[in-house]
Amino acid sequence: MTNVGAGRPQAPEPLPHPVVDNHCHLEMTLDGTQELSPERALEAAAGVGVPRIVQIGCELDSARWSVEVADRVSSIVAGVSLHPNEAPLLAAAGRFDETWAEIEELATRACVRAVGETGLDHYRTGAEGWAAQEHSFRRHIDLAKRLSKTLVIHDRDAHADVLRVLDDEGSPQRVVMHCFSGDAEFARACLERGFWLSFAGTVTFKNAQDLRDAAVVVPPDRLLVETDAPFLTPVPHRGRPNASYLVPHTMRFLAELRGNDLGELCGAVERNTFAAYGGSWD
Repeated sequence: MTNVGAGRPQAPEPLPHPVVDNHCHLEMTLDGTQELSPERALEAAAGVGVPRIVQIGCELDSARWSVEVADRVSSIVAGVSLHPNEAPLLAAAGRFDETWAEIEELATRACVRAVGETGLDHYRTGAEGWAAQEHSFRRHIDLAKRLSKTLVIHDRDAHADVLRVLDDEGSPQRVVMHCFSGDAEFARACLERGFWLSFAGTVTFKNAQDLRDAAVVVPPDRLLVETDAPFLTPVPHRGRPNASYLVPHTMRFLAELRGNDLGELCGAVERNTFAAYGGSWD
């Protein structure tokens, strides 16, 4: 088994076909955990069938870091953005426009495949910040369309408003619902708009029946998998630090839940990820 260091869960059995972790925060660590460099994180992930990562930077420093890493490591591509909970803070400080100007420049880089994560978060940001969130969301949508980049959506307790803004602005050609958090009805609404739905370790949690219902209705050509590492670690390691090498737990859970052959579902998820992010990368 791959050695991933003290304090981290043991690596699972490798998948029969490669998949991509389409949403990861390699620069983040949790208190008391051993940091994994991008190279070590990739080595551990590749050892279990996860040889590629989409690294998401969602504030200016992490966006810069993500571009630097994606320029250096061929198996990583980047997304850059101002997170929905970051945008109101910048707006309140009078720094949104100057910060956004650099995000726009970073998004033009060849290693950047995505604009996001962006969207709305009505859980961590109070109503006083929602207008700033929506303004930022609309700027991200426009940027993704202008640059023909994938739009990665963060949606927390804001399903109807996320769809309202997307419908109002007109969605880019490629939209990924990151860490999908809705039920089957919301899944169908997203699928009707041509979005990809990405499932994290949350689908394995005992209290996530709505998510499981949603995962069952997603066609094989619209399903993605992610970690959102270092967060949302799947069962059986919930509560411990997450990393891309733990994707096999979520993939096996999804295959069993949906009644799919694991190898066939992995192949579909890999193809979907390349389609969602504009082609393969190495």
